[in-house]
Amino acid sequence: MKLNEIMKQAQVMQAKMADMQNSLDTVEVEGRSGGGLLTVTMNGKGELKRVKIDPSLIVADEAEVLEDLIVAAHRDAKGKVEARMAEEMQKATAGMGLPAGFKLPF
Repeated sequence: MKLNEIMKQAQVMQAKMADMQNSLDTVEVEGRSGGGLLTVTMNGKGELKRVKIDPSLIVADEAEVLEDLIVAAHRDAKGKVEARMAEEMQKATAGMGLPAGFKLPF
């Protein structure tokens, strides 16, 4: 592959990555725990946007259970955001001929 072709591909990939970065604010992913009784919503940048708690979970002497469910839902949402971003990165680098498992910094 010629250097000129590599540079063109790099420019295309850079443009795709810029588009992906700009869209991160609009991507929303939900994480759930407690059988769906607790839901958190995160954007593509990993920022927590909303927490929805079913009233049946709000018991004064069981705050620790609720705290654990929030952490679990956040972890679930974060995993989904990371998977979504990996998919988007794969789309952005498709056709680039990068070796399997090659990681780009972002």
